[in-house]
Amino acid sequence: MTIAAAYGPDKLGLSFELFPPKTDKGEQTLLEHVERLMAFRPSYVTCTYGAGGSTQSKTLEIVSRVRRDFGVAVATHLTCVGATADELRGYLGEAQAAGVQNVVALRGDPPQGAERFEQTAGGFAYANELVAMIRSDFPDLGVAVAGYPEVHQEAPSREADLENLKRKVDAGADAVITQLFYDNQDFFRFRDDCQRLGVDVPIVPGLLPITNTAQIKRITSLCGARLPADLVAKLEAAGDDDQAQFEAGVEIATAQTVELIEQGVPGIHYYVLNKSEAASRVLQSVNLPG
Repeated sequence: MTIAAAYGPDKLGLSFELFPPKTDKGEQTLLEHVERLMAFRPSYVTCTYGAGGSTQSKTLEIVSRVRRDFGVAVATHLTCVGATADELRGYLGEAQAAGVQNVVALRGDPPQGAERFEQTAGGFAYANELVAMIRSDFPDLGVAVAGYPEVHQEAPSREADLENLKRKVDAGADAVITQLFYDNQDFFRFRDDCQRLGVDVPIVPGLLPITNTAQIKRITSLCGARLPADLVAKLEAAGDDDQAQFEAGVEIATAQTVELIEQGVPGIHYYVLNKSEAASRVLQSVNLPG
């Protein structure tokens, strides 16, 4: 299944995002969690890779294994960081030969220690250029791109960020998957702005169920996402009780999911952090269409 086929009338496209584990034991644990998530019949599963392409081969190994073992469509992430156009084409050729049908195409964050993104000689400066290359050279691959309900940290303005997204979609993206957020009104505003600009592909909310208060504060501080005051209060009321923090996070993510489905989103993408418990609890609590 390609990303374009995951969304449509009377169905909700469900997807999960993984990252490459560092050890064989971690990989086995990941596959056990993926097996549990398969009970919810996801449309596809994605996998990130490390800064500068440091885990590309492991990413390809993981998505190939998930596709083979569970029969689900998969997508590899791909960034412009530290790679020439020819190197990116080489990776896509390997991925397609391994049965990968989809790509999440990103510019990518600056490598660790760098303050800003630097274009690699012979490479791409922007994600829309990567999307255009994929569409030209690998037309059978499905392509998703990133969107930012609260505006990308490097964008000079909200309007500039939206125009950049439109360039990615105009280059051939099939869907937009958003960065995590915790106020659905931010997503609805973003969706309305996309429609105003003529972005006519599915806008898919990305959700990260909270399992630990300190962890989510760290993650949101790095990516620029906002934690609403009432959400922080609910988490802090759990104190140092890990299970209470987990339960509060599940409650928050369930409420987000229910409202998003009621408001007609085409799908939901869960950042599961290589675990299954939180997403499983959320999905068991909602009625999925289709």
